[in-house]
Amino acid sequence: MLIGLFAALLACIGYGVASVLQAYGARRSAAAAQVRGDAGQSTETGAPTVASTVAAVLTVWFIVGTVLDVVGFAGNAVSARLIPLFLSQTIMSANLIITAVLGIFVLGIRLHLRDWVAICAVVLALAALGVAAGEEGGGNDNPVLHWGVLIVSVLLFAVSQLVVRRLGSRGAVAAGLAAGLLFGAMAIAVRIVRGIDPLQLSTLLADPAAWTIAIAGVGGFYLHTVALQLGSVNGATAALVVGETVIPGIVGVLMLGDTSTPGLEWLAILGFFLAVGGAVAVAVFGNLLQTQQDTASERELDSV
Repeated sequence: MLIGLFAALLACIGYGVASVLQAYGARRSAAAAQVRGDAGQSTETGAPTVASTVAAVLTVWFIVGTVLDVVGFAGNAVSARLIPLFLSQTIMSANLIITAVLGIFVLGIRLHLRDWVAICAVVLALAALGVAAGEEGGGNDNPVLHWGVLIVSVLLFAVSQLVVRRLGSRGAVAAGLAAGLLFGAMAIAVRIVRGIDPLQLSTLLADPAAWTIAIAGVGGFYLHTVALQLGSVNGATAALVVGETVIPGIVGVLMLGDTSTPGLEWLAILGFFLAVGGAVAVAVFGNLLQTQQDTASERELDSV
């Protein structure tokens, strides 16, 4: 349990710092493209093109953030196998706090009282979950679940591409949510994948859950990058947090045998929904602030 908690905290820090550095790299890339007068940086709806996303990924700051993402992934994988998913994923949801606070200094983001209230709600929720968490329930060898998580991940990535392209510049939260759902699928796959302990490479590669880890990981990374290009880093990260927390937590309890401490089930439920609610609030407020800033910028351009 203790190792799983430390691993989840490591993932939380890695993901939180990575989001800010990646957002900074994406902004620098967009600004450089604008100075050069490069065309084809966005579609007709305002969504970033694949070329602009690749350019953002290749910036130094984004690469450093990606390294931290790898650290976060390692912590995520360890925690997903050692502690209940509703606990491991919710601890990682605290990365939005790191993102919000670090964003003040790196990105110049201003936080209002409502943002701090929502962030504090997530902190309290994590404390409640830490007290209420019981033992993780292990894996699940049902092939329906192994194939199901792979099929859902592929379909989710394909549909999210269409949705985000259609929403265009208004698709930050949708992209962040889709990325979170894919990361959630990855966490479920990490828990159920066969051939890890003991390591059996042939068994591992034959398991659909192993392919889910790769597909959902890459797809989630790409959609998170798009979300950071489209809108508020706090809003995009909070939407991601909701996606990667809710579904794995429910699946962990209903299908993988995750439990809470006897007599504290109510506290686990309260903490879970408080964390999700706080994350949703941060996403809504962050997206609202980004919209206000975009409107102000458009007015300045019109006045010029």
